[in-house]
Amino acid sequence: MLSKSLSDIELVRHYIDGDEHAFEILLLRHKRKVWSHIFLMVRDKEITEDLFQEAFIKVVHHLKAGKYNEEGKFLPWVMRIAHNLVIDHFRRKKKMPMVRSNDDYDVFATHSQPDKNVEERIVNAQIDADVRKLIDRLPPEQKEVVVMRTYLGMSFKEIAEHTDVSINTALGRMRYALINMRRLIKQHGMQLERA
Repeated sequence: MLSKSLSDIELVRHYIDGDEHAFEILLLRHKRKVWSHIFLMVRDKEITEDLFQEAFIKVVHHLKAGKYNEEGKFLPWVMRIAHNLVIDHFRRKKKMPMVRSNDDYDVFATHSQPDKNVEERIVNAQIDADVRKLIDRLPPEQKEVVVMRTYLGMSFKEIAEHTDVSINTALGRMRYALINMRRLIKQHGMQLERA
């Protein structure tokens, strides 16, 4: 029987050598953190469960195929797999969770006034669509920070923890995202002023 006090690296080695219990210990050790990370991104329990299971299936396949690099730590590696699956999920959906809109409610229309005329609403809808397109054109690390900060309302400390970077790196990514968005606006001669 394996001890729960073994390190992640030791448990990985035992699992690769055929001890299935080693993987159970790893799963129990890191389940809550990985599940929470996914949930904070998708805000849906069913999708979180699906992506969580998919992440650990990938982990198993990578371990069995000998693709795990022991130089890295196990948990950050699993978190990166989970994080990439979340990004893939939203790419498949072609939209991010906090930018979903329908005829009844549009999260981008929070500044709209009930007495706005049709022309003003059309202009504002176009601006919102342009902002979404700008965000989609950002490099993945920058897009991720903008989405987490702007739409999920996460602090830079939370962003840093969930992306496994320092707070300064998270702040830097946001800064570069804003610089890139301004550059794209200028390049395309866009005007993002609400009616």
